[in-house]
Formats: sequence, structure tokens, C-alpha cells
Amino acid sequence: MGRAGVEQLLYLLDEAFGTTSGRWEGGQSFLANLRSATPEDWLWLPPGGARTIRNIVVHVGECKYVYDNHAFGDASMRWDRPGTVPGVKRQTPQSEIMGWLREGHRRFRQSVASLGDDSELPKPRKANWGQTYETRWLIATIIEHDLYHAGEINHIRALRQGNDRWAWEA
Repeated sequence: MGRAGVEQLLYLLDEAFGTTSGRWEGGQSFLANLRSATPEDWLWLPPGGARTIRNIVVHVGECKYVYDNHAFGDASMRWDRPGTVPGVKRQTPQSEIMGWLREGHRRFRQSVASLGDDSELPKPRKANWGQTYETRWLIATIIEHDLYHAGEINHIRALRQGNDRWAWEA
């Protein structure tokens, strides 16, 4: 069996996260949406909101580490066991958070790249909440997760910067 499915999922992982080279500047990836956020935007809390851009970035990073650990590792990382999930401290600078986030993506991507061939994709693997799912479903969930939170970041940034309109409405 070939690896066309695995290679396509790797491509989509990189597209959703934003590590594909040669992308147009205005891409809709997670990293593209972060690039449009200023340092002031990172800690801004929308009126009535409960999460900042920083909170969302840390959540996405933690999920990359935990999903990788459960699907491809020993399933030892758990949010209910302090110290088992590689995280960042409250005072961690934005640049270090970004390095940590990229490392989480690199780890998950490497695990997917290590799949032998497409026959691995329907095989069951652990999710961090204890159930098992097909490998391809878990990979797709991370892709969707990046894009979902990219949209949240875009919206919070647009509210903070006062440009939450379609371009033709401005």
C-alpha cells in the first residue's frame, strides 16, 4: 500500500498550521492569523470574553503535545495531572511561546510522517479522553482544531484593532 493518504494529511497539517512554504501572505492558517496580531492584542480580553489570544495559543499548543502523546506515545500526558503536559508559565515571553508551539506541531507532524503507509490510517489509536478513534480521524481533528482557533484569533484581533468588517464594508 502507498502513502498518498499520509502525505495528503501531512500537507493539510502544514497548511492549517501555516508551515507550508510559498503560501500567499493572507493565508487563513493558524500562524497567518497570529502574524496579524500585535503584542497588545495577545493579552486583550474582549468585553464579555473569557479567553485571550495567548490563552488560545497555549491551548492549541498543549493539544498538539497531548494528542501526539496519546495517539502515538505512552498516553502519560494529562491535564488532570499537573506537570505531565509541557506547558508555558504565565510570564513566558511571546517569542518563547511561539517556539514551544512550533515544537508541538513538529512533534505531532513527525509522528504522522512516521506512519508506514496508508494502512495505518484506519487503525485505532487513543484519544486523550480515553476512547479510541481511527488514526486519520485524530489527525483530521488536529487540522480542524488549528483552523477553528485561527478563526477565533482573527476575530479577537479584529475586535481589538477595530477592523472587524469585511473589506468592502470599510
